[in-house]
Amino acid sequence: MSYISMGEAHRRITDYLNRFSDSIFSQDALSLKQLISISSNSSSLLSLADGLNVFQDANRLVKQSDRFSQFGEIAVPLLRCLQNYRINRLAEAYNSFEKSANAFLQEFRNWESAWAMEALYAIAYEIRVLAEMADRELASLGKTPEKLKAAGSFLMKMFGALAGKGPKRIGALNVTCQLFKVYFKLGTVNLCRSVIRSIETAKIFDFEEFPVRDKVTYMYYTGRLEVYNENFLAADQKLEYALVYCNPRSEGNIRMILKYLIPVKLSLGIIPKSWLLEKHNLGEYHDIVLALKRGDLRLLRRALQEHEDQFLRSGVYLVLEKLELQVYQRLVKKIHIIQKQKDPSKAHQVKLDVIVKALRWLEMDMDVDEVECIMAILIYKNLMKGYFAHKSKVVVLSKQDPFPKLNGKPVNS
Repeated sequence: MSYISMGEAHRRITDYLNRFSDSIFSQDALSLKQLISISSNSSSLLSLADGLNVFQDANRLVKQSDRFSQFGEIAVPLLRCLQNYRINRLAEAYNSFEKSANAFLQEFRNWESAWAMEALYAIAYEIRVLAEMADRELASLGKTPEKLKAAGSFLMKMFGALAGKGPKRIGALNVTCQLFKVYFKLGTVNLCRSVIRSIETAKIFDFEEFPVRDKVTYMYYTGRLEVYNENFLAADQKLEYALVYCNPRSEGNIRMILKYLIPVKLSLGIIPKSWLLEKHNLGEYHDIVLALKRGDLRLLRRALQEHEDQFLRSGVYLVLEKLELQVYQRLVKKIHIIQKQKDPSKAHQVKLDVIVKALRWLEMDMDVDEVECIMAILIYKNLMKGYFAHKSKVVVLSKQDPFPKLNGKPVNS
């Protein structure tokens, strides 16, 4: 930081306060948004922060001016936040920002129009991001990370201010999405339910009225919740919506959606094209898809083991692990096809010993009893039509459609 005189520091602070007041008086939400976006690290805010650390009596400047003092409860803690943020006192920066945000929310409630919506969105974003930074700092100091939980409480208060009738309700979905990010980060996804219920059952909300960006984010997170609950049809619908309406230039967001949509599609028997995986850098699914096509249980397990940490972090490991049944189905189907080529009259009779040998060739050491159990599950879940000739250890396949396609339906539970 280069040397700043007291006069220059005073000028920077006064200039900021003038712009802050002007943006409110002229109802310029975009300008106000830039002035409160602490984590943007914009050059103007950083230079202001340097000035604040030289001239440390900004509170007096605000109180001495009738123009500035009207919004002093917002501006003073905001300046203190910026000052602490600049010197990496992040927990203190969060505390100050939350105090400023509370004062802003009180003013926002009193304003009849929704002119400040973009500024409110910035506050919702900043309260979450600053809380995450503060918690990392607290954890590094051996203290309890607690700011993100506090940010969740504040966002619920903000949601309450938007959930009534009138033009302000358009901001409810944006705040909901910030809440989802908090809850997913904290591992308290069960708390999402009450907010979802408010959005999806309240008559004051018309989902199509919300901005596209918020609808995409909302569908992405609710789709992830459906994956978590193994409601794959609902997950498919929500994640597909998010993918279709996602900005095509937002490659990172598209990839995030596909990370969950692909396991869902696979669970419904829909296999993605190789070019899709390559285009969006989703190579972790390449061997999963190949294992399903080949009926190769060894390849599936190897792929799950290789990318275990990644799949566990995403929360899709158990979903992918359950694809084993489809892999078994594909293996039996391949045996059936080979037998049909050799002796069509006996193609529908598959000896368990043959399946055992195929599995051992894949280095899967199973005995006849284990294979019989798996075949019983395939029949029960309608992945295979047929019955057992138990004494002769033979699966007798139906001559009509012995391997039903899922066709976008989940495996029977």
